[in-house]
Amino acid sequence: MDRPITAGQLKEKALFQDSEGSAAPAKTVCHNCSKLKIFLGALAFSFFAKGFSGSYMKSMSSQIERRFEISSSIVGIIDGSFEIGNLMVMVLVSYLGPRVHRPKIIAVGCLIMSVGAFLSVMPQFLMGRYNYERITVSVDNSSTSVSACSPGSEGPPATEATETLSTVINAGCEKTTNSYLWLFVLVGNLLRGIGEAPIMPLGVSYIDDFSKEENSAFYIERKACLAHAVFCCLSSPAGLVRSSGMFGPTLGFLLGSFCASLWVDVGVVDIDAISINPKDTRWVGAWWLGLLICGAVNFIASLPFWFLPYSLPKEGENENLKISHLPAQDPCKIDPPAQPQLKFSEAVKDFLPALRKLFGNPIFVVFIFLTILQYNSLVGIITYETKFMEQQFNVSVAKAIFLIGVILLPVTILGMFLGGFLIKKFKLHITEMAKFACITFIVAYLLNLLYFTCSCEVLQVAGLTAPYSGVQPLSSSKHIYTASCNAGCSCKVDQWDPVCGDNGITYMTACFAGCRSSSGTGRNMVFHNCSCVEGQGLGLGNSSAVLGQCQRESCTKAFPYFLALQTACAFILALGGTPTYMIMFRSVSPDLKSFAVGIETLGGRVLGGLPAPIYFGALIDETCLKWGTKSCGGSGSCRVYDTKEFRNVYLGLIAGLRAGCCLLYIVLSVLIMKRFKPDGKEMTDIKNAERSTSKDPETANKREILPGLRTSEESEETYM
Repeated sequence: MDRPITAGQLKEKALFQDSEGSAAPAKTVCHNCSKLKIFLGALAFSFFAKGFSGSYMKSMSSQIERRFEISSSIVGIIDGSFEIGNLMVMVLVSYLGPRVHRPKIIAVGCLIMSVGAFLSVMPQFLMGRYNYERITVSVDNSSTSVSACSPGSEGPPATEATETLSTVINAGCEKTTNSYLWLFVLVGNLLRGIGEAPIMPLGVSYIDDFSKEENSAFYIERKACLAHAVFCCLSSPAGLVRSSGMFGPTLGFLLGSFCASLWVDVGVVDIDAISINPKDTRWVGAWWLGLLICGAVNFIASLPFWFLPYSLPKEGENENLKISHLPAQDPCKIDPPAQPQLKFSEAVKDFLPALRKLFGNPIFVVFIFLTILQYNSLVGIITYETKFMEQQFNVSVAKAIFLIGVILLPVTILGMFLGGFLIKKFKLHITEMAKFACITFIVAYLLNLLYFTCSCEVLQVAGLTAPYSGVQPLSSSKHIYTASCNAGCSCKVDQWDPVCGDNGITYMTACFAGCRSSSGTGRNMVFHNCSCVEGQGLGLGNSSAVLGQCQRESCTKAFPYFLALQTACAFILALGGTPTYMIMFRSVSPDLKSFAVGIETLGGRVLGGLPAPIYFGALIDETCLKWGTKSCGGSGSCRVYDTKEFRNVYLGLIAGLRAGCCLLYIVLSVLIMKRFKPDGKEMTDIKNAERSTSKDPETANKREILPGLRTSEESEETYM
């Protein structure tokens, strides 16, 4: 009687026998194994590509706002369009998953992401060069000196000169900012969301279908992999996918920092002739350059999937076959496994009871509300944190993006891994995980309240936040733009080209400072004989002002403390993030795990990821003190904020959302401790499940999944 041949014996013999008994090279197993590895590598790169482009788009929100002269709320709509596109096709893609050619659908998705990135770049080539807002100055014929203050008796008013310049600009303005070209970016972001939708569900189901039951948990990139912490991610092929998912956002932020430091029309204009620097609110970085790179990366990510087959033989299915009974055949030609067909009526019949069962679970309901609040605070922070750093601490957007990518993101990832490691190391059950998550979040929330102590004085702008006399600050509702010192200068109120006087006060333009002469050119230009600066007790004659806003030294000194506090908060929040996520798996029945993940993702995105950037942006817009002016007329993006109001609105909104999270964490912990008592029925069932898992691992790995909701977030360690 023939004895079964193991995988090791196959490698030693390296031969199969055909139907006539002759030897044939055993290439099939290795061939199939290599294709599965190719798919793993391609999926890892696609994870890198989507994380890379997603984080880059987040980092460019301020640049897009300034380039198109739009408000923060419009930027929020553009940001939310990604979620809309993703949700449009997610359910359909998940449902059709096994019934379509999954590698090719993933390839199409990557290609759509590439098209979306390239489409977003189009306005850069349609709008022409970026003309930042600046004042018109008169030139003294006898010298190279220019005068910002032009009295009516000495020549045409500044208002008329500006209007003449505006007439020239307006000739071609209908094709630029006033044409709503930012809609290209919105549609491009929408396409990115559509293209990203199939990568996770189809990639995961493909690996799960054609890998061994005991290996699928290691191959698949899953959120529950965090429970295995470093071991899962470094000692298995999943490490490739997870590492790619981690490095993608980090490199995306680094690319964003680099592009934000470059001028938008780099290579086309003389950089030395530009009179503003990256700290100026009119500065626009080369936002389009990174999108070209993202589009190319997404296109490359699509290429391997076109050459992968519809299906593969189940990994290891040939290992125990008898050599004498093994016919020579190409396993790639094996018919794909038959997929169960489910009628619509049956799906609805199964769906509604499952939905009732989930929402009849109070722990799951509280978890969903907790997830929605956390999504809102997290998305708001990711979208507007760079703007907050810039306005509060005199930090350029490029530097803020760099710090997020180099410090905050890696620290967050480290906290998530450490949280998963602690679960595995100490074998925490659900009650202990609930206590751990609750304590870490409350500690992080208390640290979060310390953000308010990192206060920074409001930028002193004459006529906006400070009077020209410099005696007392103005109320936010009372703006006196002109004074006796600049009454004869015919200054235009809607212009913003700030200068910093020797008295430490910022003026909206050199005209409002009453400057009548200058020296130098470009960024090195210095205005002299500024009558409004002289009026501050600095004496007559040579009172001067330089281009740009005045620096707030106390704000610059407070920034390192804010960054250290933010790093600590991010680490502690991430530390409790993994236990929080595992609570969902432990609190629902095994056959509803994937459905619970789908509901959690849907609720978080629809009620968190979509509205948060919009209402955060709208509230931030309310703190604006001075709006820019488009070349064609109308208000543009905000030039200067009331930093105190900005801080209170932004940090207050985050603190309010997280206060709700603290309350829900406490409620969740109480519910779990009541349900999962040490001697209760639930804990007894968990222990029985552990014994059955250890005795029959193959049976434990089999999962019941609702149609269309097979996801990667299932955990083989749901009951520990």
